[in-house]
Amino acid sequence: MSLKVRLIIKGLSYSQTQSGAYALVLGEENGKRKLPVIIGGFEAQSIAIALEKDVEPPRPLTHDLFVNFANKFAIELKEVIIHKLEEGVFFSMMVLENEGQEIVLDARTSDAVALAIRFGSPIYTYTGILDKAGVVLDEKADAASVSSSSKSEKTVPSKDKMAKLQQEMDEAVKNEDYEKAARIRDEIDKLSS
Repeated sequence: MSLKVRLIIKGLSYSQTQSGAYALVLGEENGKRKLPVIIGGFEAQSIAIALEKDVEPPRPLTHDLFVNFANKFAIELKEVIIHKLEEGVFFSMMVLENEGQEIVLDARTSDAVALAIRFGSPIYTYTGILDKAGVVLDEKADAASVSSSSKSEKTVPSKDKMAKLQQEMDEAVKNEDYEKAARIRDEIDKLSS
């Protein structure tokens, strides 16, 4: 029997294997296994915006609209469960509650995660799915990359460059070019680390 395991979002990056796709990396809360989920650009953009608390789109995105709708009708997202893996595709369900009644809806994993972030709801999977699709990153390789990067000199970005990038990101959000905003945010994060 598979047990439920809580997942946390570890990262979001451009997929090296599929053009125009992104990899959402979920990791088990108290473990080393990661669950990489390939998602589309729109969903990646929506997840990135939800994770970036400082970015406020001028108009609600589809997932924001869903949250506004749910809040208006007192619907709460209790949890998201990635419950099945079939031919490399993850299947998820959202467990909702409305006036004490539990409702379970089928959802694409990317949409379910985008909504879980916005609702502040937990994301789960089962140990059987982690056994099948979970990956453990090589600890030695991670340590080597950390030690080699710490040996190299880091250049501190100028305040002007950071301010310019922030301004470009704000402009991209204002123009609803969220892919550009996400790329700029990633560049800011790289320069800041």
